[in-house]
Amino acid sequence: MILSTHRRAYPATSNNQLVDIPENMELKRVFALDTARHLSFRGKYLSLLAYPDRWVTWWIGSIVPALRMIRRHRPNVIFSTYPIATAHLIGLTLHRITGIPWIADFRDSMTEAHYPADKYRRRVFRWIEGHAVSRAAACVFTAPGAVTMYADRYPHIDRSKFHCILNGYDEDKFSAAETLNSPPRIKAKKRVLLHSGILYPSERDPSDFFAAVRQLIDENIVEISDFEIRLRASGHDDDLQRQIDEFEIADHVRLLPALGYSDALTEMTQADGLLIFQASNCNHQIPAKLYEYLRAGRPILALTDPKGDTAKLLLDAGISSVVRLDSQPEIVDALKKFLHLINSNTVPAVSDTIIANYSRRNQTKELAQLFDAVSK
Repeated sequence: MILSTHRRAYPATSNNQLVDIPENMELKRVFALDTARHLSFRGKYLSLLAYPDRWVTWWIGSIVPALRMIRRHRPNVIFSTYPIATAHLIGLTLHRITGIPWIADFRDSMTEAHYPADKYRRRVFRWIEGHAVSRAAACVFTAPGAVTMYADRYPHIDRSKFHCILNGYDEDKFSAAETLNSPPRIKAKKRVLLHSGILYPSERDPSDFFAAVRQLIDENIVEISDFEIRLRASGHDDDLQRQIDEFEIADHVRLLPALGYSDALTEMTQADGLLIFQASNCNHQIPAKLYEYLRAGRPILALTDPKGDTAKLLLDAGISSVVRLDSQPEIVDALKKFLHLINSNTVPAVSDTIIANYSRRNQTKELAQLFDAVSK
């Protein structure tokens, strides 16, 4: 059973993934509003109406319908998933009322020293987080560093309660995209380096990368003229375009709109190289996009802290093109080597066995085993 919100709660919706829900699975949508859009006046709203987040009305609308579902189906496990904090609030409430074992899926960290930025919201998040780690039967994270962070933060909690289940790629989606959408790779006028997805200003700032591209142009590095850098669906095009114009690299760097999921996968498999941007303040996170990059089978250049979880996963897979995001000199050297390897077709390949480990099917097995363990 899935308990979700009314469609009105979302600023935008897509039906692309509804086909993934089995016909015999109940999907219950309940009352929920977006405080910022539905409870505001002239663009302003009371902050108290948005704690822990803008969808707190989902908690109000969900409890009675959820209890009816529980009474009817008698589930063995309650599972709630972040990053909507209200989801954990619902999971906590249902667990306390029914006593059914609860698994809290945090994915990444819910709170940090300065996150959320609003100190009052951070207190509310920390309150929910504290109840989750103490009352849930298990807490799930998507990177080893996050498990270590929470084990250190809550030393009185048995470490065995914290589990790492990685994100992964959907093999069925890739196979379908390759069958339906992907013609044989055609050599374009320029080779393509692709970043697919959001570039958060503080966590994935590409300014040193842009400076490195500018330096390669100024140094007349031949390879850079052979490449077009695509930033697909950045989510911050205005700010990035300003930087691109300031560095005068518009002939080499293009901002492109979002694609449908299948087309986005196709573009990854067609690219000559794939880019990862991840700042050191996210060392305990691994971008979900990375697993799709691995499955796409194209060369990867990671601009991330070599000490972080993202770098470790890549290095363990045999990918050594890892360089700090905030070091222009290192990026210049890495780009020179990376572009040369692509042009000479000498980029080491990741083994199919390693890639297969990151399929969602394999990760789901671990989650199913956890469900079985807590429901005994």
